[in-house]
Amino acid sequence: MASFKAFMKSGHPPTLFASFLYFDFCFAIWVLDGALGPFLSQEFGLTPMQRGFLVSVPIMAGAFMRVPLGILAQKIGRKNAAMIEMCTIMIALSYGAFFVHSYNNLLFMGVLLGLAGASFGIALSLGGGWFPPESKGLAIGIAGAGNSGAIIAMLAGPPIAIAYGWRMAYLAGVGLMLPALLVMFFAAKEPPDRSKEKFSHHLKVFGEKDAWVFNISYILTFGGYIGLTNFLPTFLHYEYNIPLATMGKYSALIAVMASISRIGGGWVADRFGGIRAMFVVCIVAAVTSFYIATLPPFYLVVPALCILFLALGAGNGSTFQLVPLRWVGSTAIVMSLIGEVGGLGGGLIPNIMGYSRQHLGSYQYGFIVWGALAAVIFIMYMVVQRRWTTTWVGKGGKALPVKEVREYTS
Repeated sequence: MASFKAFMKSGHPPTLFASFLYFDFCFAIWVLDGALGPFLSQEFGLTPMQRGFLVSVPIMAGAFMRVPLGILAQKIGRKNAAMIEMCTIMIALSYGAFFVHSYNNLLFMGVLLGLAGASFGIALSLGGGWFPPESKGLAIGIAGAGNSGAIIAMLAGPPIAIAYGWRMAYLAGVGLMLPALLVMFFAAKEPPDRSKEKFSHHLKVFGEKDAWVFNISYILTFGGYIGLTNFLPTFLHYEYNIPLATMGKYSALIAVMASISRIGGGWVADRFGGIRAMFVVCIVAAVTSFYIATLPPFYLVVPALCILFLALGAGNGSTFQLVPLRWVGSTAIVMSLIGEVGGLGGGLIPNIMGYSRQHLGSYQYGFIVWGALAAVIFIMYMVVQRRWTTTWVGKGGKALPVKEVREYTS
């Protein structure tokens, strides 16, 4: 308890809370089409591939929007960019409630919902910006636990759709965004870690090898999390015949595991090193993904999915313990870049599963792909760890003492 109090005193807790709430409610909006997927499928008579593509559109759109929003945040400040984004999301949700009447309208709505997914880089950089290097893993883990917003969507979306229709779920989303906007306006303060250098300096990160190591890593952890979270209701309903009224409850139970472990993953990475943590994450993700690909009975697949989500959440926290140690003054842009690639990777899962179901008869091949990816990333960390721990980070991926921190370009 004493150490947690010291942690809170080392930063700005109101900004951390505002960042969490902002990301939490944005995340709920981002996965709303996933929670409503079976209802939308029934309403518009969608094929398995159309279902997969529909729930992947917000993921991919959000990924593409992250870097532009990160650049905007670097220019006008993360707090200001977040408030502009939230106002735009409320307008987009109103469009979904009143003007969606076809599959093409749904796809356009998915693009608009993607804006909520662009909140990632801003939320984590804003929440962790006030905290010292040795505590950034925990701070960013707390802000990143806003991915628990998926639980709100999974628990609230289906019951609202059953009782009042799926359009009302979009209007309910407007009610979520308003308190987050007010907390951001009154409680958050822009951290002092925003670099004033030219954009050309920040954008050099796009060509750095280390950035692409994290990009590929985040395809596994965050891409796997968001892709599977969005597809869980469809997977459970069509593969295991779980009723519409209860599929959201199971999805929420599974998704919450990643939110819990994201904070733990950040803390473990602070204490033992992000590289060490990622080794464990990759092993667990590979084993559980290959097991789920066998499509075990429902009473076994749910615990397996929970373990997989625990690993993915911990991997998200571990990855972003390392990133701000590697790029000190450009975290908003770098986190947005890594989040963009990870989100795009997450868009693969619904499409692979939709194709697999329609042409091969089951959803199992999405899990096979993710298990293989986890094995590849384990090898990748084995290759880079020696160079990293002799240049910009300590043994196992722990933060270097402040006096030893140095500029490094890969």
